[in-house]
Amino acid sequence: MKVLKISLLFLFVLFVCVDGQAKRKNKKNQKLETEVQIDTCSVDTFSYAIGMANTQGLKNYVTSRMNVDSAYMGNFVEGFHANLSVDERKRLLAFVAGLQIRQQVEEQIIPSLNKRITDSDSVKILNETLFLEAFGKVLAGQKTDFDMPKAEELANKQMAYYNEVKLERKYGENRRAGEDFLKANAKKSGIHKLDCGVQYKILTKGEGEVPTVSSKVKVNYEGRLIDGTVFDSSYERKQPTTFACNQVIKGWTEALTHMPVGSKWEIYIPQELAYGSREAGKIKPFSALIFTVELLSIEK
Repeated sequence: MKVLKISLLFLFVLFVCVDGQAKRKNKKNQKLETEVQIDTCSVDTFSYAIGMANTQGLKNYVTSRMNVDSAYMGNFVEGFHANLSVDERKRLLAFVAGLQIRQQVEEQIIPSLNKRITDSDSVKILNETLFLEAFGKVLAGQKTDFDMPKAEELANKQMAYYNEVKLERKYGENRRAGEDFLKANAKKSGIHKLDCGVQYKILTKGEGEVPTVSSKVKVNYEGRLIDGTVFDSSYERKQPTTFACNQVIKGWTEALTHMPVGSKWEIYIPQELAYGSREAGKIKPFSALIFTVELLSIEK
């Protein structure tokens, strides 16, 4: 009887152990299968879904960046589905590129040129029909009224003229004010004048060497507009400046090559010997300038 009970107990324990090992093995296999399995849907379903997902933002891009009118999205879709040959596709792409360039010319290039000429968004100078005719003939390789170098020469010369007219209209008063100032200043006591038109007043008489055009000099200076506005000063920076006489505006070059080292002059420069039609910070086009210049040394 005891033997039978022991045998039954042994079989029960053996069954439990074997069953437990089997269950653990099954769980391990299930875990392995879970790790290996990566599909969550069929390839066909995935392809359809990701095709949809990749359209996000496309309509906005097509309308805002490709300039497609939203009312014509049907035509866009028609083009998307078109089954064209390579030659047909190239021909159509070239045609669309031509449309895009024409739009840029009409909406950007011509208006930009008109604004450069007139300084206005509403005033039109260019003959748009002739502009487009010439533009198209060059692209098509057709005969034009003159060759490209001549066209560039004419265009650049006329643009320079328009720019002068525009500057004169905006800043001509600066020219007249400078001329009146220099005319009155020339009559004042102690004012000297160089042949080039630069005027100067000797504040401190120097006895040193006079620089040449290629000399490198060290100076302290202050620059002012004729209304007294200071636009530059080495005195404020507390640091003298060193440069070659031929690396500055013409009025400075003329004055420095007449100044002995140790001199301190007040120099009056006509606009054409200063910055002319250029704008430089606080210095507006056609501005006559006043400089206090102290020539410290000629750098060897």
